[in-house]
Amino acid sequence: MRFSRNATGTLFVGGAMALTLAALAYPSMLGVSTVSSSPSRVIAQTQWGPLTEGDRDFVVKVRAAGLWEYPVGQIGLQKGTTKGVIEASKHLVDGHAALDTTCRKIAPMLNITLPNIASPQQEGFVTTLKSDSGKKFDSDFANILRMTHGSIFNTVAKIRSTTKNSLVRALADQANDTVLDHITVMEKTGLVDFDQTIFQQTTPPKLPASDQTPPPPPAGQPQVVLTPPPNATSKPVDIDGIAGGNGGGGASPGPSPSPTVG
Repeated sequence: MRFSRNATGTLFVGGAMALTLAALAYPSMLGVSTVSSSPSRVIAQTQWGPLTEGDRDFVVKVRAAGLWEYPVGQIGLQKGTTKGVIEASKHLVDGHAALDTTCRKIAPMLNITLPNIASPQQEGFVTTLKSDSGKKFDSDFANILRMTHGSIFNTVAKIRSTTKNSLVRALADQANDTVLDHITVMEKTGLVDFDQTIFQQTTPPKLPASDQTPPPPPAGQPQVVLTPPPNATSKPVDIDGIAGGNGGGGASPGPSPSPTVG
């Protein structure tokens, strides 16, 4: 399988990768008054260590990734035609539910506002896969997810090696394991076109920030929760243990339902 090289195909494939690689402008839309272009700039001193722009953006990225990859996993469970695609779909739902729990736990502790829906480009991936069927779905699913996870892998490693914040470090540890697992199960489908995937990974198009930015949640909107499957094997980080019992609040599911696939 090779990705479409026409304008529309390039927008979808490259667009999601650009979202994965680029620092999101999202936090500046939520009332952060001084935002520089430096990911190493410290924006807050916390009891768990300094929080940089890069740290904050990473937490938002992990949340945003789950908001589209979790529903895609649900779609894969319905539409996948091979055992490999079904298994990979299970890993998406399981892994991102656990990551989301960790994100929702640490975000209020670090005063980070999380999105409730993915960016327009991420939603475009969901729409594309909803419209696919049969072997085309299997192939697009494996290649799109392998590309996006391959792109974020280096970002996770950079945050893990540079952050001085213990909560962000714990999230990066979990994200590293989850992303590697998802890369592996996509490759095990036997459907990944490595030449084209790596090409898309390394040559993202330049796209407007508005297409790459999840909209801020309306005031008072219940937080969307990515509900773990009944047979979940992935677990969120023990934030209370890391925080010394001072991590109260932020992780309870609340009244909002988990995303569903229409």
